[in-house]
Amino acid sequence: MSDQLTFQDPVKRFPDISPPKQDQPEPGLEVELIPGTDRGEQSYRGTGRLKGRKALITGADSGIGSAVAIAFAREGADVALSYLPAEEDDARHVCDVIRETGGTAVPLPGNLADPDYCQQVVHDAADGLGGLDALVNNAGRQIAVEEIEDLSDEQWGNTFETNIRAMFRVTKTAVGYLPAGATIVNSTSVQAYSPSTHLLDYASTKAAINNFTKGLATQLAPRGIRVNAVAPGPIWTPLQVSDGQPKEALPHFGKNTPLGRAGQPTELAPAYVFLTSAESSYVLGETLNVNGGQPTP
Repeated sequence: MSDQLTFQDPVKRFPDISPPKQDQPEPGLEVELIPGTDRGEQSYRGTGRLKGRKALITGADSGIGSAVAIAFAREGADVALSYLPAEEDDARHVCDVIRETGGTAVPLPGNLADPDYCQQVVHDAADGLGGLDALVNNAGRQIAVEEIEDLSDEQWGNTFETNIRAMFRVTKTAVGYLPAGATIVNSTSVQAYSPSTHLLDYASTKAAINNFTKGLATQLAPRGIRVNAVAPGPIWTPLQVSDGQPKEALPHFGKNTPLGRAGQPTELAPAYVFLTSAESSYVLGETLNVNGGQPTP
């Protein structure tokens, strides 16, 4: 495990993994991923930057969302976790880590493709946490399809439903709770700028998230609510093995970055912490790229 506060070569800070070909049914589970990921359970040390904050994080059971949840707790925040019911085992682990840290964890299983759940999860998070002043829209759906002729209307619609429509619905409800000083951080992707040919629907939603973030940031700024985004590059998560990538591509995942390796979820967490903390008080409408050095606009 690596400590985020020590001086280290970023090329070698985490292992250069070559994942074996593997397959999991959607949505994919952290407990079955080979190799496992570093989500910060041992490596992330907080400094109190989010003390007293009350955060709702979607897709918080595994991958990037779980690393953000753990980091937020280590920084002093209480966290409500949104995740699919099928991901209960992963979510339970994250809740245990948060509680061992001394924070409150509120598990809220459900499907963000359901418009009613998008509203209810916000109400339940605010009730469970005693308020809400931070939102991280992280949940996403990614299914690789090589040819446009094979990309069905159903998949296109399901991807947009989960990745951007749910974000709109959750955010619209959350704004009713967020006071001045609150923050929203959305997960976009390097795919918004450099779309892979097999991820047309996913990449399109990520570009939409960039625009949604920038427009909403301008709209909410006078109310003292800051909106920003984080754009991950190739990060090793269960998303990749549950049809998020072609199976033959898995052993080479992330090796085309300037750093020469895939990122670990815990490497994303400090970006979300920064954009949620008061340290970024003059940062609005920003898309913070964490992608191993891939060029972006």
